[in-house]
Amino acid sequence: MPQLAQRVGRAKPSAIMVIAETAKQLKAAGRDIISFSIGVPNFLPGEHVYAAARDALSHDSGQYGSNRGSDALLDAFLKHIEALGFSGYGRLNLSIGIGAKQVLYNLAEALLNDGDEICFAAPYWTTYHDIADIVGAKANVLHCGPEQNYKLTPQQLETALARKPKVFLFNNPSNPTGMVYTREEIAALADVLVQYPETWIVTDDIYNSMVFDGIGYHNFVFARPELRDRLIFVDSVSKTYGMPGWRVGLIAGPENVAKAVTTLNSNHITSVPEVITAAAVAAFSGPQDVPLAKCKEFAAKRDVVLAALAKIPGVVCPRPQGAFYAFPDISVAFGKSHNGTRIETDVDFCAALLGAKGVACVPGSAFGEPRAMRISYTCPTAQLEPGLARIAEFFAELT
Repeated sequence: MPQLAQRVGRAKPSAIMVIAETAKQLKAAGRDIISFSIGVPNFLPGEHVYAAARDALSHDSGQYGSNRGSDALLDAFLKHIEALGFSGYGRLNLSIGIGAKQVLYNLAEALLNDGDEICFAAPYWTTYHDIADIVGAKANVLHCGPEQNYKLTPQQLETALARKPKVFLFNNPSNPTGMVYTREEIAALADVLVQYPETWIVTDDIYNSMVFDGIGYHNFVFARPELRDRLIFVDSVSKTYGMPGWRVGLIAGPENVAKAVTTLNSNHITSVPEVITAAAVAAFSGPQDVPLAKCKEFAAKRDVVLAALAKIPGVVCPRPQGAFYAFPDISVAFGKSHNGTRIETDVDFCAALLGAKGVACVPGSAFGEPRAMRISYTCPTAQLEPGLARIAEFFAELT
């Protein structure tokens, strides 16, 4: 029988979705499950978004849309990024995709040849390594443990760039850690980046509106404008506006990159549907009260999570200042047992925690850090403290 393409063998199911599906099945079977697994914001956009979608539906043309994105969406996104601090961009610097994940895949196809090197910090979002594998790129993973607050140092970056990778991929705020780089930290990394002009820079910053403690969102191009000719900024409506299922991702970058992504769109997705486009325009252009309120809510939930983790002996969790994740080091549990179940790894820990306490978390090894686990704290507020209490109980019962 004919064989599948080799690249399919390099593709792996999302580890996050595997955990989420297991939790879903247990819940369907009657188990009391609290899920801290999947990274969805768990809120809905404002009514103006739905009103725009309904209006677009009533006037639907039934036609193909633009491969780059409608003018209305591009203009709304331009205003959005100008508010963040990106200036001097026009429509030709932009392009769209079916969510940020598909945009990142398009960028990998556009920027990386087979065998090229891409470097990124660990902990990393699982899809980074998966996409690199599928397109045949070599991933150089830069390990940033809890002892350095899960943040990349200028020295690490300089060592990595000296290898002349084709792409440097950066995530701020971070999934899975929730860490946010300060203005000074971004500037220090930018000073290294300017020394290596042969490397593309992709900043996957889809949590840019979910930043706590007044730290602010910062980008390399703000610190060193000369990086603009090789920097691509990735954004999405998913996290900021509670719209992960609407699947709208966008980039801002050099015109040749935006053109390449647009050409790839013409060969697969064609366009984002009119109704979804209208909803995205409304999200960017309309009232921002919902995302602002949710940012405050997530900051408060972050504090609850950190307070609970701080009471567990041996657990270390660098303070997240954005997104909606905590990434505690749970290695203190390794070598211990829970009701006869031996725990040697993060995978063992999360499996035993789910089985014994009905709490679903994602093992840190899925993100390149096997000493940790990811807690996504977007669950209903009423479930947060009980779920954290179950985690504490689990640790207390280890022998």
